[in-house]
Amino acid sequence: MSDDGDDFDVDVNPSGSSGGGARGLVGPAVLLVVLLGVGYFVRPWLHGIVMGVYTTPELLVAVAVGGVVLYRLRGRLSGEVGVQFAGGVAVVVLLAALTLGGYYSAAALGADTVADAERRASLPEIDADHPRIVPRAVANRYASNSLQTSRFKATGGDVSVVNGTTYWSYALAPDGTRNTFLERQNGTVLVNMETKGKDVRVVEGELDTGIGMGVTDSYGWQLRKSGPYLVEYQDPFMVVHEGDQYIAVPYTEPVFEFRFPIPFTRPSWGGVALIDSDGNIQHLSPEAARENEVLSDQRLYPFGLARQRVAATRYRNGIVNTLPVVGAHEDEIELAPLPGEGNEQPFLVRTDEGLTYFVAAEPFGETQGLREVWVIDPRSGEFESFRTASGDTLLGPRKAPDFVRQAARTTDWNRFTPSEPIPAVVNGTLYWELRIVPTDASGISYVAFVNAQSSDVTEAETTGAIRAFLRGNTTAAAPDRAGDGADDDGREPTLVIVKRNDRGEVVERLFVYGNETVEIQQGNATAGGGGNETSGAIGG
Repeated sequence: MSDDGDDFDVDVNPSGSSGGGARGLVGPAVLLVVLLGVGYFVRPWLHGIVMGVYTTPELLVAVAVGGVVLYRLRGRLSGEVGVQFAGGVAVVVLLAALTLGGYYSAAALGADTVADAERRASLPEIDADHPRIVPRAVANRYASNSLQTSRFKATGGDVSVVNGTTYWSYALAPDGTRNTFLERQNGTVLVNMETKGKDVRVVEGELDTGIGMGVTDSYGWQLRKSGPYLVEYQDPFMVVHEGDQYIAVPYTEPVFEFRFPIPFTRPSWGGVALIDSDGNIQHLSPEAARENEVLSDQRLYPFGLARQRVAATRYRNGIVNTLPVVGAHEDEIELAPLPGEGNEQPFLVRTDEGLTYFVAAEPFGETQGLREVWVIDPRSGEFESFRTASGDTLLGPRKAPDFVRQAARTTDWNRFTPSEPIPAVVNGTLYWELRIVPTDASGISYVAFVNAQSSDVTEAETTGAIRAFLRGNTTAAAPDRAGDGADDDGREPTLVIVKRNDRGEVVERLFVYGNETVEIQQGNATAGGGGNETSGAIGG
């Protein structure tokens, strides 16, 4: 054996080479661990991507088909060409599977809704003590216009019950980039839904985990961090219970199903997350949420899921029945678009059965009569349907605004608009209750009730008049004569004096009753200009 140094290096190289290979694997392993750690920490940010993949099992079909194609083409096409061809096939299959899966998912959801729902013979009567008067667009203005702070803003806007009264609730969230990261949610803004005038209160107090807060202090971050993770959290709403503030967040979870030739998912109600002001989180099942004292008067079932399930009942006679050109559209329904900025069905209304979701459906196509009204328990998620009898011609919510415009010919409809036609059943008769609001949503001019059977319109201009109508005085809505929004006895006036402006628009109405008199005086700024005063008495 030679003394050459090169020979000596060859003898010891195997050992050195093995050590270098091991050291070479350390770098990628550490990088993988770091990436997994970072990914786990920022998993709330990755939630949308993860859920998108998790709820799309159609990807498995596309990958499987692409793999089979690639396997069959091996040896026939070059590696790069084969991969590209197989990838193109997989994309085409994925698009087809997603389309078919979307139909299957909606049809399955609609079939479950129809199967679970009971048929109602009548609709629940409205709760006249708790009318829904203020629409969401007006409540938004009331909430923002009432704040006297430059660092916080009212965000959200959802229905919440506080001490028996129904409110629009808003989070008092940090406003501006700096405040989003350095400030906390500072309270809850409540807008009384049950009175025509502006009635706003603010419940002050910081929340450690809140709405509108940056990164790790955000309610969304904390929910997705504490789990469950593979669910879809819905819009949060504020709850005030015994002076304490909470954030309630209903959520849905996917249900996996299979229908030849693809798997698919459909949503189901998973539960409600409840966050207190200290940031403690409870993840409640539907049953536990109903038993929770803080949520005892609140709606629990997700708005979006209620709407989605009713809309999916259009597939009750099969998917082909709903298709263009070839579909017969037999007994197909649709949810019509309704006036009301920033809000859509279902509408939450208080009835003699408690909190109630209403979803009105019309026949598919150009006809706009009422076909069904779905009644949903927002605490249990139970669905019931009311169908118009054969031969009945009930007016639908989409056409109700037209009759309001016809009845109020002097209203300037360039400046006012009907908003949120909600169902109100009074003494067994269905009315559509619409709020007539300025286009800038700065308030409520009056409330119009449209009889769904006769299309007659009754106007109510005060809270007392609205409640009197809902209590059964439907011939003439009794006014709030004191002007304080309090309830009146519902008596009908013997004389109504109407004041109009120079454009013929109604400015004010004065109601005179049998034991009252009215005196009309001529002021100095009259056409005669003589300053003579005349008076008289009208009564009887």
